[in-house]
Amino acid sequence: MSSLQNRVALVTGASRGAGRGIALALADRGATVYVTGRSGSGGATTENLTGTVEETALQVNERGGTGIAVRCDHTNDADVERLFLRIGAEHGRLDLLVNNVWGGYEGHEGAGFVAPFWEQPMRHWDGMFVAGLRAHIVAGRFAVPLMLPRRSGLIVNTVAWDRGLYLGNLFYDVAKAAIVRLAFAMAQELKPHGVSAVALAPGFMRTERVMQAHAEHPLDLSRTESPEYAGRVIAAMAADPDVARLSGGVHHAGDLAPYYGVTDIDGRVVPPFRIDE
Repeated sequence: MSSLQNRVALVTGASRGAGRGIALALADRGATVYVTGRSGSGGATTENLTGTVEETALQVNERGGTGIAVRCDHTNDADVERLFLRIGAEHGRLDLLVNNVWGGYEGHEGAGFVAPFWEQPMRHWDGMFVAGLRAHIVAGRFAVPLMLPRRSGLIVNTVAWDRGLYLGNLFYDVAKAAIVRLAFAMAQELKPHGVSAVALAPGFMRTERVMQAHAEHPLDLSRTESPEYAGRVIAAMAADPDVARLSGGVHHAGDLAPYYGVTDIDGRVVPPFRIDE
């Protein structure tokens, strides 16, 4: 496994879940990882879920990387600008941006997530497009200037995706499709500058939110994967000198894992999650 020492990464939405798993996988290869989110020590956490950016940064250090926790609300442009000014001041570069922050699950009432769109409150749209898609665009705008001087870099946008099939909620489906298109459009504009952009779809992850739901109403976890599985794929992409061939595409973690020789933490190669299986 190629080292990521001397590489600087930012993983947004890394208090828990996929973001934390990605940060830890990058730590295993020695990267410096800025981890951001709204959940910080000494304050309330998102929907009272466990996990803070400080805890993630500590685990990054324990795993061999350098973890830097920054409490940041990615719906607040001033917060985001301060974050990137800090990265620029401390390192003068950014090699990897993982756009993982997502507010689209917050404030949903169980089965209401799949209610018809005419019954959904518009705050659900705001959570997905303001705290999701727009947050990715804003982070990308600030990240790219830190990549251009070296004519290299990678932007990964995590996304729910399954071959363009409907995801069961109009707001959710449109938001995720927009993220896929965002990666494509970013790639077109970044190609002349040597920077790559992709959308990456993890499978059914055993995040804190999922395991909380499982505790209340048991789920079939046989096809699930750890949050670190996608992280290991991202780490492999970040170390790949030919990653530009993937730029602009939407890729399943379960498809790229065997290509890169990546396994989950339990040694399995987990295939892509399929809605119709």
